[in-house]
Amino acid sequence: MRFFLAMSLLATLTGSFTSCAFAQEKRTVVNIETSLGDIKVELNESAAPISVKNFLSYVDDKFYDGTIFHRVIADFMIQGGGFETGLQDAKQTSDFEKKQKKTKAPIKNESGNGLSNVRGSIAMARTSVLDSATSQFFINTVNNAKLDQPKYCVFGKVIDGMDVVDKIRKVETMAIQGQIGDVPTKDVVIKSITRVK
Repeated sequence: MRFFLAMSLLATLTGSFTSCAFAQEKRTVVNIETSLGDIKVELNESAAPISVKNFLSYVDDKFYDGTIFHRVIADFMIQGGGFETGLQDAKQTSDFEKKQKKTKAPIKNESGNGLSNVRGSIAMARTSVLDSATSQFFINTVNNAKLDQPKYCVFGKVIDGMDVVDKIRKVETMAIQGQIGDVPTKDVVIKSITRVK
């Protein structure tokens, strides 16, 4: 009887270990093809399920194709996923607004999930309202743990292409009067974002 109980327990534990191993192996990787090169990002569905699902819905809709990195601060982050090309030419508010893509509804903020805004991490951009993130994201170019407290949700990390991130962070930028600062003077285009696995 003890033998059968032991074997049953062993089978249960083995199954659990197998399930854990499988769960750890399961991951979603996307490729961000930009005009300066490719960036591969691994998304953390376990820590940020809402953010990952939201991001992938935009990816699958090809929403990001042809958008730009519209805000670049070398020793901070590069931000994209919300504006079309030619933002530098916006002269007034109406021009600026025409360049911004219409998004889906905002999502719940998942900060405090154990992931930190370190160099190479990808996080959701938002307004001053906590639960306001939609399509825009940013990649940290340096360690920005200070953003963990203001509650900016990290949902993945760069696993290949930090050299491309560093190319983007070094581009020349300008300000659009009364609208936004740190806009690249030449478009850094997100040609596409696609699932790799």
